[in-house]
Amino acid sequence: MKKLGLILGMIVCIFCLTACGSATETETTPKLEISEDELNAYADQVVNDINSVVLNGMQAQFSADSVIAAALTSWESAQEDMGTFQNITGHETEIGEDSATVIVQISGTVHDAEVEILFDSNLAMTAITTNVQYSFTELMVKAAMNTAIGMGTVFVVLILISVIISGFVYIPKIQASFGGKKKTAETTQEAPKAAAPAAPVVESEEELSDDLELVAVIAAAIAASEGAASTDGFVVRSIRRANTNKWQRA
Repeated sequence: MKKLGLILGMIVCIFCLTACGSATETETTPKLEISEDELNAYADQVVNDINSVVLNGMQAQFSADSVIAAALTSWESAQEDMGTFQNITGHETEIGEDSATVIVQISGTVHDAEVEILFDSNLAMTAITTNVQYSFTELMVKAAMNTAIGMGTVFVVLILISVIISGFVYIPKIQASFGGKKKTAETTQEAPKAAAPAAPVVESEEELSDDLELVAVIAAAIAASEGAASTDGFVVRSIRRANTNKWQRA
């Protein structure tokens, strides 16, 4: 019994500590002190101001404020599909412990849109984004177009890659043709010029009637070398130049 009482006492103490901790946390946690209507009115004023700035072309005056500059850029981009801003049609407001979100629903001449505004614990705006609302059919058409463009790009790239790969077959042939031409040019440039063939020695034969004195002298020399008294036994029919040089035999 003593043990059971001790266990029950411990459980009660634990629950009491948990309850005290929860109460303390609730009391110390800050909460935004603003009503939903006030926050919506503030958001409506922000939307109207953004539209006025864009219409008057005064975006450059707010370039120093990153939040407002981004909000103006987002509004301008949305206007291409939204058209001209007409009026505010509704709100979706969520106020938390240290932040708040207001979605301002607006109507345009072409499409409706939503301006999402985020606030911190000091009710300072941290982000403003304009999102155009498209119908289901428009979303499906855009999705189909994006899919077609993506798949078409992929197929075009694959076709180009296949064409490039198929062209690799001709690279060795092209290299061989250029290499052959280069080698032929080098051989032509480096090969020494062939020596001109020596002119054949023409053995000239002179008719006896061309130089009778030379014939007589040669006949006399031959007769003297043979020991003959006269040249009656010799008949000189032709005269040929000898190829050997007497000075080489000396």
